[in-house]
Amino acid sequence: IEAVKGWAAAPAIVSAVAVQNQKGQIPGMDNAKWKTVRRSDDLIKGFQSNDAAKLLKQKLDESQGLYSEAFLSASQGEKVAFVEKTSSYLHKGQPKFDMPFGGKPWQGQPEFDESSQTHQIQVAVPVLADGKPIGVLVVGVNLTKLAGSPK
Repeated sequence: IEAVKGWAAAPAIVSAVAVQNQKGQIPGMDNAKWKTVRRSDDLIKGFQSNDAAKLLKQKLDESQGLYSEAFLSASQGEKVAFVEKTSSYLHKGQPKFDMPFGGKPWQGQPEFDESSQTHQIQVAVPVLADGKPIGVLVVGVNLTKLAGSPK
């Protein structure tokens, strides 16, 4: 969680969330419609090619598989950036969004994650501006890699 808090404080992350909060959600986009958008769609590629997404990809690459996924949400739970397309567009109303947006880190239960195809645990932290949550960063920790990592 401490490492992810560091990522969430990166200027590229904070800036991307602040910009998205000014824009708001994609009109008409909900989780059902999101599932119909292909991974190859330009819309998805946009979420993967912005500066925040590039930073998240760099962090995942540097972790040598310890981190299996990362995605960034703005104030309404809508996506800002991710490495791979998420299962949902909106996470508002779920503990992984609501707890960090309330200012507290969140840690999920071990699970098999469909989008990253790994057994993982998700952790989520608030993205802060002036000490107040403006978004949420969720990162998947690969349990197989974690179990094999040196203490």
